[in-house]
Amino acid sequence: MAARCAVCGKGPQSGYTVSHSHIRNKRVFRPNLQQVRTTVDGQNVRVRVCAKCLKAGKVQRVVA
Repeated sequence: MAARCAVCGKGPQSGYTVSHSHIRNKRVFRPNLQQVRTTVDGQNVRVRVCAKCLKAGKVQRVVA
């Protein structure tokens, strides 16, 4: 399953871990994805949404 937000499309980004001695090692910054039940086109579905979209209110959770 792809690590991508269903709302904003945010995905993994690459960068470096930089130590105190400035030795750089490759690493991956992954989005904080949460599985959320929401309503899409009148049906309750599970979608993977980043925490930033949840906090911003771009997705409404369905109360079971």
